[in-house]
Amino acid sequence: MNKNTPAWFNSLLCLGIALALVIFWVRSPPIPSSAASTPITPASKEIRGVWLTNVSSGVLFSPWGINRAIDQLSQLNFNTVYPVVWNRAHAFYPSTVAKEITGRSQEPLLAIARPKKDSLAEIIDLSHTRGLRVIPWFEYGFMTPANSQLVKRHPDWITTSWDGIKENKHGTFAIEWLNPLHPEVQKFLIDLIREVVNNYDIEGIQVDDHFGMPVEYGYDPLTISLYQQEHGGKSPPNNYLDPQWMRWRADKITDFMQQVLDNVKSINPNCIVSLSPNSQGFSYRNYLQDWQTWVQRGLVEELILQVYRGNLPDFRHELEKPAVQMARRKIPVGVGITSGTVRNPVKIEQVTEQVAEVRDRQFDGVSFFYWESLWGYIAPESPRQRRKAFRELFSAPETGQG
Repeated sequence: MNKNTPAWFNSLLCLGIALALVIFWVRSPPIPSSAASTPITPASKEIRGVWLTNVSSGVLFSPWGINRAIDQLSQLNFNTVYPVVWNRAHAFYPSTVAKEITGRSQEPLLAIARPKKDSLAEIIDLSHTRGLRVIPWFEYGFMTPANSQLVKRHPDWITTSWDGIKENKHGTFAIEWLNPLHPEVQKFLIDLIREVVNNYDIEGIQVDDHFGMPVEYGYDPLTISLYQQEHGGKSPPNNYLDPQWMRWRADKITDFMQQVLDNVKSINPNCIVSLSPNSQGFSYRNYLQDWQTWVQRGLVEELILQVYRGNLPDFRHELEKPAVQMARRKIPVGVGITSGTVRNPVKIEQVTEQVAEVRDRQFDGVSFFYWESLWGYIAPESPRQRRKAFRELFSAPETGQG
């Protein structure tokens, strides 16, 4: 996902948003929850999803934020939420695994704003009561802030470029990358996923474009040693774009995705593995993420393609690419649409046009990045106007059994 604001700014922004929401909701209390349970949306229905993130958003931190968000989404006939559970080296639920590795059981601001509460459990309970699927989203994947406790405690888990550089930029702040080929890194990510699948009643888990590593990386001692073992002692080429070297690293990441799928299914065969990548060419060339092969091998059971384009021709072009059409023949494929960000607010006209394009091509649905910009503080139109547009887009429910 594309999030370019620095960490300190986002923390202050989240606090400000949460305070504003508290003031608003004191004056306008949330709608009471219905006690009745609605059947969960099966994959055969149109996906109407949204990502719930902590970045530039107060929804997870304000007292009634989760309750009101799920209420509004249900009233407007959404049926899927992708709540963040792993971001910036923090879990967003009480995590024994994260506590052991990073020293914190969950994100510190969340622990302060919602003490002694399990936000993920709350999202699941509220969503299931209203018939929404919940697919926890491991947003940061192998990416981590350079100053995180994860990096400080496990410096040997970090991969590097050929000249030893560890840091690169994600927007305006420094990040590093966990080595996807490192056995301890793999165990940590799988343990996090197993913890969520074991402990929560969910419909699936999702990874995204950060589930890979930058193509210029992979020159850490462990990866070089592994390559040498498989190539008669020969070191990998200094040219990180060498086709064989790219393919070798990408295949190792694909093998890890097999481990992810096997572990999820060993706990709950009905829990799906969802992926939200960029286009196949971009993903492979830049992050060694060969999701086309993942789909072909049955490692992914739902694909939500990120198509964050500002003009319709570019948007259409992404939908027509061969890898996307191949995936549609095998699994449900939805389209990720941007509803706006702090730096790039999006008019509702663009959103509705893109939803129409998705439906014209008979994709399996849409998901919006992200909750706060659906009809919130950064939208060009008023919240009332935005909600009216979404009510017209999703005029009838898509819940219940198919």
